[in-house]
Amino acid sequence: MGLEADVALLRRFEPVIRYTRGERFFPMDVERYVGLCSLWAQRPNQKAACLIPQPELTLERLAQPYPDAFQAVHYLKLDPPASTDQKDAAPDKVLAEQRGGFRAGLGRLARVGYVSRLTDAVFSLSLLARGRVPGRLATEAAGLYRLLMAEEETYSYHARAIRQNDWIVLQYWFLYLFNNWRSGFFGANDHEADWEMISVYLSEWPTGEITPEWVAFASHDQSGDEVRRRWDDPELQKVGVHPVVYAGAGSHASYFTAGEYLTELDLPFLSPLIRLVEELHEIWHRRLRQYQAVESSSGQGASNIFRIPFVDYARGDGLSIGPGHEKEWAQPHILSPTPAWVASYHGLWGLYARDPFSAEDAPAGPMYDRDGSVRRAWYDPLGWAGLDKEPPPSTALSVVLARQEELTSQDTELQVRIEEKSQELMGLGVEVAAMRGEPHMNERYEAHQERVRELSEKVDQLRAEQAAGQALMQSLQGYGMELQAGKRAPARAHIQRAHQPASSQSLRASRLAELWAAGSIGLMLLALVSLLLFRQEYLVGGLAAILVLFLFLEAAFRGRLTRLVTSVTLGLAVITALVLLYEFFWQVLIVVVLVIGAYILWANLRELRR
Repeated sequence: MGLEADVALLRRFEPVIRYTRGERFFPMDVERYVGLCSLWAQRPNQKAACLIPQPELTLERLAQPYPDAFQAVHYLKLDPPASTDQKDAAPDKVLAEQRGGFRAGLGRLARVGYVSRLTDAVFSLSLLARGRVPGRLATEAAGLYRLLMAEEETYSYHARAIRQNDWIVLQYWFLYLFNNWRSGFFGANDHEADWEMISVYLSEWPTGEITPEWVAFASHDQSGDEVRRRWDDPELQKVGVHPVVYAGAGSHASYFTAGEYLTELDLPFLSPLIRLVEELHEIWHRRLRQYQAVESSSGQGASNIFRIPFVDYARGDGLSIGPGHEKEWAQPHILSPTPAWVASYHGLWGLYARDPFSAEDAPAGPMYDRDGSVRRAWYDPLGWAGLDKEPPPSTALSVVLARQEELTSQDTELQVRIEEKSQELMGLGVEVAAMRGEPHMNERYEAHQERVRELSEKVDQLRAEQAAGQALMQSLQGYGMELQAGKRAPARAHIQRAHQPASSQSLRASRLAELWAAGSIGLMLLALVSLLLFRQEYLVGGLAAILVLFLFLEAAFRGRLTRLVTSVTLGLAVITALVLLYEFFWQVLIVVVLVIGAYILWANLRELRR
């Protein structure tokens, strides 16, 4: 297939993106963006230096090599022409409407517990010491974008078609002038430029027919099975054959369903605690097979208490871009073969804020991560979405049949080895039997016994391997029959922890509850300091009283007071039982032994009566 055929496929399945009311930035042409930037280098222990000023920077010059010192960071910086008067720019009518219509939902801190709020307080304090994008840049970027749209209103994406493991992968890359998640929508970060991507996976049949099978959406740093949905999954919304994307307000992360998503981010120094909590959850749910006791508003089950909570508003009630909608895509910019500006420029696509957590630093381009390594989504689009283990439906049956042939051949080889080892084992057994009662052959007898044990274990392993292979062949045979009949596995069989929007029930909270969630950590710290300063003699009792008071207030505001009282009652009952056990340990032990002995006696005598 040639370039024209690839472009036709890309246009055929291009997505529809629905934004949240209040979104200020939409996908734009990379050449237009670069024309607004200058190229800079930040070298160790030096001031940032401008390599190419605006308006001299072009895509061609960006693609040129710029040798530099180790640990130097190259980055773009929005630097609009000095002659541009943004105040006099006539704003686009649609964008002006979008800018004024956003209303925040339930406060993010009201969606999580005390430990998550405390972690969030640590994150907020860290912003004072970290590099961050100044808030004014978001306002200036919004004004600049309004000016650009007033001059020429276009909505663009960059795309490429890749063939891997018999799949055809269509990748759509979207460049935004600014990510204003923090300053515009109470999110985690702001940064210049933002690259987002979705992929559509196609199966090509021997007849030449091409059918869509899967769609994967990039959402922050997620990857694997959870980022994709099968084409027939009811969660995947479509307009004809165009998948619908709900973009997070300011963050531009992609979601399958409209709603408000609780998104949790990590602080690097809390990674050990985060891993510990996740391992405990794994043991509780997988090993002990216990059900999830508490669900987060994200729908993912209990959230990790050491992650920082933020809300991604992907309501879809704002501007929609795509075929058949109020705004449509311009002609796509094709990235195959890979343009020089994609392959050669390894730097950041916006301001380098020198944030040690990288949250406020601009992203790298489609091909690279911030550290200069190649993105997996670029070089392995199947593995990134967990599809490297699945053949397309057009070749699935042939893969099954080929695997059956391999297993049949392995079974034949195993049978030959089993027969050889069995004959050898029987021969050794006969020799062992012959040497019994012959004292002078004691050493050889023991050596034969050891060899018999080893060979018996080997034969057992081979037979177990053969039995497992035969069971797998039987399963493959049944699976092949299902494929021939046109049957497929459930559309959501691959999903373990789908990221779902908050339910309407979880978003019901009074304004007073939101105020309490926002101020609880600060009030707790003030109470603790007051106790330390003025009543140190009551420190232990005071801490207990503060903890109990805050727990009851939290439960009351969340409408869980009855549940808390029940839990406290059960906890006190357990503590009482433990105290009684400690005080009367030997008496309890004697009673338990007597009961066990009586039961064993009764069970044994009952057996004799049969």
